[in-house]
Amino acid sequence: MTPENAIRSLDQLKIELPSWGFADTGTRFGKFFQTGSAINTADKFADAGIVNKFTGCCPTVAVHVLWDFVAGEDPKATAEIAAKNGVKIGSINPNLFQDQAYKLGSFGNPDAEVREQAVRHGIECSKIGEAVGSNLISYWFADGTNYPGQDSIRARKRRFENCLKSCYDELAEDQVMLIEYKPFEPAFYQTDVADWGMSYALCKKLGAQAKVLVDTGHHYTSQNIEQIVAWLLDEEMLGGFHFNDRRYADDDLTLGSIDPYQIFRIFNEIHAYAAETGSYPEIAYMIDQSHNLKPKIEAMIQTVTTAQELWAKAALVDREALGVAQRSGNIVDAETILKSAYNSDVSPLLAKWREEKGLDADPMEAYRKSGYLQQIEADRTRRRKELGITQDSSYA
Repeated sequence: MTPENAIRSLDQLKIELPSWGFADTGTRFGKFFQTGSAINTADKFADAGIVNKFTGCCPTVAVHVLWDFVAGEDPKATAEIAAKNGVKIGSINPNLFQDQAYKLGSFGNPDAEVREQAVRHGIECSKIGEAVGSNLISYWFADGTNYPGQDSIRARKRRFENCLKSCYDELAEDQVMLIEYKPFEPAFYQTDVADWGMSYALCKKLGAQAKVLVDTGHHYTSQNIEQIVAWLLDEEMLGGFHFNDRRYADDDLTLGSIDPYQIFRIFNEIHAYAAETGSYPEIAYMIDQSHNLKPKIEAMIQTVTTAQELWAKAALVDREALGVAQRSGNIVDAETILKSAYNSDVSPLLAKWREEKGLDADPMEAYRKSGYLQQIEADRTRRRKELGITQDSSYA
């Protein structure tokens, strides 16, 4: 791809921000607080709007039903708050893990009443999506067992099939159900949707409106994620990504902080698919990160700009030369072609793309000079005091 076409390809990379990434979060051991962290959903949208303002490629925000909507209030009110901050509501994320009823699972729970509760929530999320104009319902499950014999693995599989079908049947015509997978945590003996094959099998049984969601952190350390991506692309079953990075497992690290070459290789598969088919696939590119140590807005900007950099590098792969090397079995040259693109300096390409969009060439520097952080730190400190909110070390 020529540099000019590589610039144009950046328009394909629209990245969704997670509302929960702007609030105080922590580990099972406690929280580390930030003065400027979001207090409520309006704050989350304001912060997301700032990231979009300086990066120009984050028009939507993923929302969590239990955390971002007020019970009994019209969800359109939440959508209006998003619009006031220059963003739209993106994927709707059901919460099927926090209620005490889900101690033994949600869709996999042996108690039929609990499963019915979970299904009602899933259907409610679809209706919320319809109300706010969202066509993505993104499911992640904490379901599984911790001990051999705790429950029937096959029975849990069938329960999942039945519950997902009940929710799938209530999707609007333009909605897509994304099914995420995770090999372990919090279930450590077996997880009900543990890998891409399980997610794929569930989606295939449901129908064309169900796709696999690949979280780049939800894999064992040695797993070849780009191979999974390539297979799902070829099967037309790749629905979306949750971007983060990990050293061990689901570490919620900023994209490319541990293995940027892996992200490059993933993007290379997407560009290769587009070159072969003549168009880019419809994929939801989403961030799923909760930053306990890095400043939250800066971490989001860093992830977004890293994604753009690696996307542009992958766009520069010489597809024609690579094809010749692959067909002739020239392994050294084939790898060198990839490495050459990866080692390219794409700063001028990104600067030109941003200039054309009326953006600063350095989004991070522009944000730091804006004074937004100082503004929200003062405002949110005052509001916490007025509301009697104490930032303590509890996880909740």
